[in-house]
Amino acid sequence: MSFASDYLAETTELIRALDAERVEALATGLAEVRERGGRLFILGVGGSAGHAGHAVNDFRKLCGFEAYAPTDNVSELTARTNDEGWDTTFAAWLQGSRINAKDGLLIFSVGGGDAAKAVSQNIVAAIDLAKQTGASVYGIVGRDGGHTGAVADAAVIVPPLYVERITPHTEGLCAVIWHLLVSHPALQKTATKWESLGK
Repeated sequence: MSFASDYLAETTELIRALDAERVEALATGLAEVRERGGRLFILGVGGSAGHAGHAVNDFRKLCGFEAYAPTDNVSELTARTNDEGWDTTFAAWLQGSRINAKDGLLIFSVGGGDAAKAVSQNIVAAIDLAKQTGASVYGIVGRDGGHTGAVADAAVIVPPLYVERITPHTEGLCAVIWHLLVSHPALQKTATKWESLGK
């Protein structure tokens, strides 16, 4: 088989291994954030930061959320990194946004953050702040779920079935899962353009 065939076969197996009930729990939890008038803050680093910006658009436009990603403001992000350090960038941004118990965090991360291994510590600090304020925490993560998987109200964990390709599979399926969420009847309020034209 070719590499492309192998990769697609791996993706198919990973999709079959996903826990659909965890995805449903994510949809239910996010709907509760919206219903109580909370904002949705979507956090990710690297490729997941790009996903966060895209997902903000989808949750705002299709699902009626007030949603934001701190990585969408590169000036503030780099100022905070330069002046205060990388590890506090998200938590400081959330404090400036006056995060509160109505709000929700949605984490996109391959590892979910790990303070002991000093990986994605800005995600760890943001989650800890959210928990202190009573905000809900949700995640789409890989590996063992990391800090996100351990403390989130609901998290979907992409199982690490192919250790040599954990990052591309986790990030690829993150996009599949959040598109599932913004299409979910518990969340979607506005039809996507092409589907609305088809009707």
